[in-house]
Formats: sequence, structure tokens, C-alpha cells
Amino acid sequence: MPDTETVVRTLLGVLLLTVLTTAVLGAARVPHRFASALAILRGTVQLALLGVVLSGVITDVRWVALALAVMFTVAAATSARRLGDLRTHLPLTALAMGGGVLVPLAVVFTAGAIEPTARYALAIGGIVIGNAMTTSTLAGRRVVQAVADRWDEVEGWLALGATPRRATIDMARHGLREAIIPTTDQTRTTGLVTLPGAFVGAIFGGVSPLEAGRFQIVVLAALMATAAITSAVVAFRLAPRTGKGSSRAAA
Repeated sequence: MPDTETVVRTLLGVLLLTVLTTAVLGAARVPHRFASALAILRGTVQLALLGVVLSGVITDVRWVALALAVMFTVAAATSARRLGDLRTHLPLTALAMGGGVLVPLAVVFTAGAIEPTARYALAIGGIVIGNAMTTSTLAGRRVVQAVADRWDEVEGWLALGATPRRATIDMARHGLREAIIPTTDQTRTTGLVTLPGAFVGAIFGGVSPLEAGRFQIVVLAALMATAAITSAVVAFRLAPRTGKGSSRAAA
């Protein structure tokens, strides 16, 4: 447990960074400028509670499974809300993220790349779920924007008798490509531009740099697979029922 002075200094640092963020957004007159501050506050409270809870259950498979299930549910709902109506999009985000999380984790643990223990399942599972949420949101929003920007082209295809899927296939591919760019860049620049949290955390925990690097490259490969699967499902299933052509797609 950190001592009182460390906790106070940590909270002070977080508070100053929150004020700085809000000040910059306020100076730029960005709408909803306090959303970032509220996000930091919420994240601080959630991590504090999570730390207390997990300190006693991190080795129990059942509790770890429950924790991952809660994480996944919240992530899928968050992505669905970002795409519009929660009830409409939750089945899509849950399907896409489910495949994007379960398939890479199954490969990692089946191949023996990471030991299949509750501790490692929680660590890599939480990272992969977070990446799936971000990718799902990016893919969906990019697809919606691409269809809106190129609606004349979509309408032309539909007028020629093309199916909604064929009329929007290029937009779906564009959304997929755009969604995986952050994960691709993160992977390409690891060790040159960034030091990933899992790598640094493992070293601080006493693991050798080589072992930490081995764990991190497995995580990065899993994240790439997660991004590819999640964005592909979202993009190719959402594009045909997006924009003015949604009624045609439903038909």
C-alpha cells in the first residue's frame, strides 16, 4: 500500500494535469470542455476501487472471469453509445468485440505464448478489451462519416441495382483501415517512440527486460488481431445500413 504522502502527491499531480487539460480546452472554446476532467475523475475513482477489489481476488479464476465480463459489458455499451442508439448498436458491438477479444486470447493461451493463469488472463484480457472498444468506435464512426461524405456514389450504385453491401464496400474498407491505424502505429513505434505500459509495469514489478519484452510483443500481436477482427465486423456489418440508405439496406 502506498503511504499517505505518496497518495497526496499523486492526487495533486492528477489535479494539476486535470486543470491544465480543462484550461487548454477552455481557451480553445471546445464544446463539452469539462468532459475530460470528469473522465479523469471517474477513472481515478474506478481505478482506486478496482485496486482494492482485485488485491483480494486476482488469483481466483471465478472472480477474474466476472471482472472481465463486467469490463466487456461496459466496453461494448460504451462503444454502442458512441455509434448512436445503445439498443440498436449494442448487438453489433458485442458481436464484433466478442470475436475480437476471444479469438486472439484463445490463440495466445492455446499456443502457450502466455501462461494461462488468472493473473495473466486479467492483465491481457483487460488490455485487449480496451483496444476492442476503441477500435469498434473508430471503425463505426469512420464508416458512418465515409458513407455520408460519399452518399452520391452510394446512391448511384443503388440506382444501378447494386445491393447496399456492394454500394458501401469501399466505405467499409476505408473505415476498417482507418480504425486500425492507431494500433498499427503503436506497434510499429514500440521501443522507438513509446514504452508500452505493460512493458514498463513488468519491469517495475521485477521482471527482466527480455521477459517483459516477450510479454509485450505477445500483447501487441494480440492487439493487432483484435483491431483487425473487431473493425472488420463493425465496418462490413454497419456500412450497408448506414446513412440515407439504411431503409434500403434493411429491405
